[in-house]
Amino acid sequence: MKRKKLKVKRVIVFFLIIFFIAACIFIFMKFGKSTGTIFDGSRTGYLANTTSKVSIYELKTIEKDDKKSQELELKEDLVRGTKVKYFEDKTFQYEEKNYLKIEYNQKEYYVLKDNLKTKLEDVVLEKELYVRTSNNILKDLDGKLGTLAKKGDKVEVTGYNKLQEDGTVDIYKIKLGENEGYYYSKYLVADIESAKANYDAEGLYKTHMTRTNKLGGGSAANLDYYPVEKPKFSDNKMPDQVYALYINGSKGIKNSIDKYIEYAKTTKINAFVVDIKDNTVPAYKSKIYEEYSPTNYKYANNSIEDYKYAIDKLKENGFYVIGRITTFKDDYYALDNKANAIGKKDGSLLKHSDSYWPSPYKREVWEFTINLAKDAVNLFHFNEIQFDYVRFPDRLGDYEKAGTIDYKNTYGEEKAEAIQKFLMYATDELHKMNVYVSADVFGESSWGYVTAYGQYWPAISNVVDAISAMPYTDHFDKKASSWTNPYQTMLNWGKTAALRQTETPSPAIARTWITAYDTPYWNPTTTYDGAMLEKQIQGLYDAGLTGGYMTWNSGSNLAKYKTQFSAFNKEYKKS
Repeated sequence: MKRKKLKVKRVIVFFLIIFFIAACIFIFMKFGKSTGTIFDGSRTGYLANTTSKVSIYELKTIEKDDKKSQELELKEDLVRGTKVKYFEDKTFQYEEKNYLKIEYNQKEYYVLKDNLKTKLEDVVLEKELYVRTSNNILKDLDGKLGTLAKKGDKVEVTGYNKLQEDGTVDIYKIKLGENEGYYYSKYLVADIESAKANYDAEGLYKTHMTRTNKLGGGSAANLDYYPVEKPKFSDNKMPDQVYALYINGSKGIKNSIDKYIEYAKTTKINAFVVDIKDNTVPAYKSKIYEEYSPTNYKYANNSIEDYKYAIDKLKENGFYVIGRITTFKDDYYALDNKANAIGKKDGSLLKHSDSYWPSPYKREVWEFTINLAKDAVNLFHFNEIQFDYVRFPDRLGDYEKAGTIDYKNTYGEEKAEAIQKFLMYATDELHKMNVYVSADVFGESSWGYVTAYGQYWPAISNVVDAISAMPYTDHFDKKASSWTNPYQTMLNWGKTAALRQTETPSPAIARTWITAYDTPYWNPTTTYDGAMLEKQIQGLYDAGLTGGYMTWNSGSNLAKYKTQFSAFNKEYKKS
């Protein structure tokens, strides 16, 4: 009995050994050695180049005068990074260049020997590039900002983060002098001539060249107008026309949100603008404040939980939700970070319009703002982030003439340059989160010059996804006709804004703030009911600004919104 069991065990062991050997042979034949060798003598490689495409060729036999010769014929261009099999010992020399035989889609081709690498991380062959669009180098891929790279600078390529599906690089790892970091590939080109060129130099750019630095905000000629691809996120659809009510970030947002939703559902309102941070009114206790501005944290109006309840409720009910951030007007941040705020030459902070102003030149302010926006998106899943006060303070001419103001201008930039670069940084960082970006601008920015506070419509519209002007009817020439005849006021203004939209290659959606409060604040006051709002909105649409509207009523007064029901229950079209 014991012998029988022993024999059975030996047979089992024998068959296990045979199975193991057979498996090893199969694996070797199928996959080859760990170095990438295939059993047929080929290896695994990846197509490489200095551009996003790599040419592959077919070997053709040519007969001429009873003589046969072999030539290479271009077959197609494949995306850089494509995986192929190659045969190290099968080369072909053609026109004094060495080609390797490859197999792709079970067919044989040839590729330049230099266009094939054994590791995917080595397929990007660019060694140096030039800065076409000036911006700050990223110290890391989380958005930490380093030194400024200027238009025309040559940078050394030391790596990249990832290849796109089309073979282009998303972000290059670069070195500029002693500074190392990351730079978006869309802002880099292969030669110095392209880097120094301006977009459409013989067309649109000629218009911008005429708009010189007359008011202290900068010259339009120094801004960037290269086309920007505006995203359409499959998991975050922006309505073609946004009809939005505004809700501020005051205390008790959790307790009032249901009433706004109930009312909005009786209208065509499809969106809400909700404050993340207004000046001295931070809406909730963001952890970002703890790091950058403890005073904002101290005075925040709501807990994260209560604020989240309100935003979640809006989204659950199908509304598109826009988070608003006052950017370069923030008393609490300025007082917490005096080195990053606009000051005077005597060392004191500038208090203007009863506020302190973080400097748009300071990259630390950019980082604070964008980190606040990112945190808000992560916590509350906003569809869009809107930057208000994305400008320098207005009416500072006397300080500038006297030479008493200190803007903390680290890189010697013009105001409009700093504003546009900030918005580039904002869109680059937030688009990665599938979130849209909008910017609020003064109505004056449509007049066709660079404003004294650094807003220039074509340059801003070219960068962001939506541009939201604030042409409030009591902000014009203080003539009663501007607020008692809101249709004509908005029609006239809207035509200037529509013209500015034609002066940029990739304009944003024009979605406008409308006056939703009784105006003006001095006598005689005109009541702004539904009919007055309808006239404003129709004026905008007739001017060609059909992206929708947002209601400005700083108190977010629901009772006032209810008196304007007719305006919110109408679908607008150009007359």
